[in-house]
Amino acid sequence: MGEGMAAPMETEIEIELNGQPHRLPAGQRVQDLIDALALTGQALALAVNRQVLPRQQWAVTPLAAHDKVDVVRAIGGG
Repeated sequence: MGEGMAAPMETEIEIELNGQPHRLPAGQRVQDLIDALALTGQALALAVNRQVLPRQQWAVTPLAAHDKVDVVRAIGGG
């Protein structure tokens, strides 16, 4: 990139999803991630940066580069 040229807007970010690098489009919210992972409607617990995030906050909580997201699926049985 030459001098005086602006860096292009980042179109993807990388987060850590359950301990693994995961790329997604910039501007995504937590609910977008859940939808993309085909986990919509499932019994889940979710934490962003080690803070549990209530389900009603998923649609309004944006994800940023380097966020650590942990998704745990509830599994029945005994």
